[in-house]
Amino acid sequence: MSTQIAGWGFALPEGRVTQTEAAEHAVAMWGEQAGLGSTIPALYRRTGVKSRHSVIVEAHGEGAMPQSFYERAVDVDDRGPTTAARMAYYEQAALGLAARAAAAALEDADAPATAITHLVTVSCSGFEAPGVDIGLVRALGLSPGVTRTNVGFMGCHGAFNGLRVAEAFAASDPKARVLVVCVELCSLHQQYSSDPQQIVANALFADGAAAILVQSGPRKEQWRLLDQCSLILPNTIDMMSWRIRDNGFEMTLSPAVPDLIRKDLQGWLESWLPRNGLSLGDLRSYAVHPGGPRILNAVVESLGLRAEALDASRSILADYGNMSSPTILFILNRLRTTGAEAPCLALAFGPGLTIEAALFGSGA
Repeated sequence: MSTQIAGWGFALPEGRVTQTEAAEHAVAMWGEQAGLGSTIPALYRRTGVKSRHSVIVEAHGEGAMPQSFYERAVDVDDRGPTTAARMAYYEQAALGLAARAAAAALEDADAPATAITHLVTVSCSGFEAPGVDIGLVRALGLSPGVTRTNVGFMGCHGAFNGLRVAEAFAASDPKARVLVVCVELCSLHQQYSSDPQQIVANALFADGAAAILVQSGPRKEQWRLLDQCSLILPNTIDMMSWRIRDNGFEMTLSPAVPDLIRKDLQGWLESWLPRNGLSLGDLRSYAVHPGGPRILNAVVESLGLRAEALDASRSILADYGNMSSPTILFILNRLRTTGAEAPCLALAFGPGLTIEAALFGSGA
């Protein structure tokens, strides 16, 4: 028996903008007043993002980026909508996106909603109670007795943590069918800021949802989870953060993070992979969370890969931006559906500074 991913589902907001349009919007809303009319477009161009989806963008509105949530700053001290306003929007929009992804995963697995024994929800971009988990029980027709677990505020590697919980449920009960749903509305946390780190965060993050159905079973053609591992790098507490402030959640990302990855990643993986009878040379594909081009480049350099080894990660970043926790599932699905070889190594990085890794196999 092994832990399998038996179904995959994805959902995106209807509203979509190009990176050029997003930069123009940032300049118009607050950048021009702060004297950032040329800085913002330059930083947006460096991200590798070509387009993004957002719940705030009106799909059929007029103009380059039709939206009414963010208003033009009244002065240089204006920081945009309050956290209360942003959370109200999250409550309005998160459930619908999550439900679409979850329904698609159930359909892909050919599983009725009543078969789900455990529900694991993952999000770091909003809070409410009753939350998305209870909303999904109603929206999907899950059993009111379904076991619910919420993985909150763990950042871009949250899907790994949700998967770890799902694996534990599936391993403890062969009859368990665990639905993991990641939903993020990162575009609700655009910051009116002249801080380069905040501008880069504004340029990278996007909205999306992904869901998987996890269960135990014989080794069939579904992708199966072989192992997971986690590491908190010492003396890195200030390297990356995601904090709740009066005007949304603020992201910080030290420019030293790629150097830390370049320095520590290979040795850690070389100490972990042998417990699965593998070495770095045995890996055949890679799903790396695209925290930005410099993060991806650091992984390539640390592991001695060819640049095209991370084409799936770069492609998802270009097409959808960084959707935080759902992103790694988009990348894994891209690899899976295009015939990528296994074993596949998945990586993501988050506050801590934390590295999360998962190893996937396929076939019998």
